[in-house]
Amino acid sequence: MKQVIDEGILAAGRYDDAPRLMKKRCEEALSFILGQIDRNLETFIGTFPSEASTGNVYRQVGNTEWTPAFWTGMLWLAYETTGNEKYRQAAEKQLSSYKQRIEERRYTNTHDLGFLYTLSCVSAYKLTGNEEAKQIALDAAELLYIRYLDQAGIIQAWGNLDDPRQRGRMIIDCLMNLPLLYWASEESGDRKFYDAAHSHVRMSAKYLIREDASSYHTYYMDAETGDPKYGKTAQGYSDDSCWSRGQAWGIYGFPLSYRYTGETELLDLTTKIANYFLNRLPEDFVCYWDLIFTEGPEERDSSAAAIAVCGLLEAAAHLPLTEPLKRKYENAALKILESLIENYMTTDVPESNGILLHAVYSKPGNNGVDECCIWGDYYMHEALVRVTRDWKPYW
Repeated sequence: MKQVIDEGILAAGRYDDAPRLMKKRCEEALSFILGQIDRNLETFIGTFPSEASTGNVYRQVGNTEWTPAFWTGMLWLAYETTGNEKYRQAAEKQLSSYKQRIEERRYTNTHDLGFLYTLSCVSAYKLTGNEEAKQIALDAAELLYIRYLDQAGIIQAWGNLDDPRQRGRMIIDCLMNLPLLYWASEESGDRKFYDAAHSHVRMSAKYLIREDASSYHTYYMDAETGDPKYGKTAQGYSDDSCWSRGQAWGIYGFPLSYRYTGETELLDLTTKIANYFLNRLPEDFVCYWDLIFTEGPEERDSSAAAIAVCGLLEAAAHLPLTEPLKRKYENAALKILESLIENYMTTDVPESNGILLHAVYSKPGNNGVDECCIWGDYYMHEALVRVTRDWKPYW
């Protein structure tokens, strides 16, 4: 596919028309997902699926990584859309694990507390009014807030705050962790959470997004002076390439902050990074693992595609009716979703307990390459809920 020269501007024609994806087909895909959840209920009562599958089969792991809540979040989606108490009971059984992780400060030196506690505890509180879940989420927000570096205006991504290798490092994934802080500010009345999230999203917009609307995976700030230092990648092809999943986090994360702040600059930026992403999709609309690739034998990342669908739908929901990109993003989201349903689900792989094939966790790390990834499964589930129901995000 010929690469677009004008960065940040959507190529003409490709997303003008909606695909022939019918609601019935989406409902069938949702039914398949529920079947896979049912299949996994007993296996993952007290454990969680591994971040990535091995041979398209998830292993059992503890509540230690950044990914357990994608499984719990799927349980809440299943409960919300079916009303079946078995999903609520399964999700609620896991709350004690999230509470223990916070109370014992186990594996909490990470910004991913937003992923972990939004999909496990904020969702529980929003759906059922569970006060214990609310408190666990507020406690998690306090730990996330501690990671805010005031001078740099960012939330440090990984490691101890005095670790010289990680000091002052932000990553684009963190945009998805900010809703926990916005929510905590609303629930507690404490402005500090909002201010930290607001500062971080503005710094992300300024330094993680390049002039051509591509993104760095990570960026280092001087934690003492607040001066910008340099951008690097951890999972992309190179420091100056554009890691697909990172760009998808931006497509979803910036409009989520717009939902809380109302700052139109964030929505304007979303359109530029979304256009960059959409201009680099191959013929079947499912991105390669890095957007430097638009054709050839490199691996796709279906998980990045599923995240992008949710982000495009979120962005489109905030664009005015008179904005042409609104319909084009809806069309693009449906085209990607249609391809994922028809070509990337595990419907013809009976041995798999996952949902989306051909995802990539870390190509440079040779980890979870061409496998199922649990966040891809979650976002595929969320995307289907978004297009079939009037859904209020947990984020």
